[in-house]
Amino acid sequence: MDAPRFPDWIDDAPEAVDSDLCQSCGACCSTSAEWPRFTLEDDADLDSIPAEYVAADQSGMRCEGERCSALTGEIGKGTACGVYAVRPLVCRACLPGDPECLMARERHGLPWPPEPAELR
Repeated sequence: MDAPRFPDWIDDAPEAVDSDLCQSCGACCSTSAEWPRFTLEDDADLDSIPAEYVAADQSGMRCEGERCSALTGEIGKGTACGVYAVRPLVCRACLPGDPECLMARERHGLPWPPEPAELR
């Protein structure tokens, strides 16, 4: 499968667009209660995540249904991560347009490439 192409209007400032796409989407954070798992984080990294966002068994982020409890806002409209600065590695690894992103967007009925109106 070819890598997804960003539309021409995104080429202006990719680093800003990445942030805008994630903050207007949030699909990856609301796809599976099994997805936001802790993997390679050390104890110090895990201790920096507020306990109310960590699953009872300490295996990953606490979810409400399939949605990460740290996610606020409306999927596809405007979202934010309540622990963005200390989010787990699995969350840091998901990037706009990568296979995980595309799968999550499809599950929520969000097209790829996104429309310019999706950016705030």
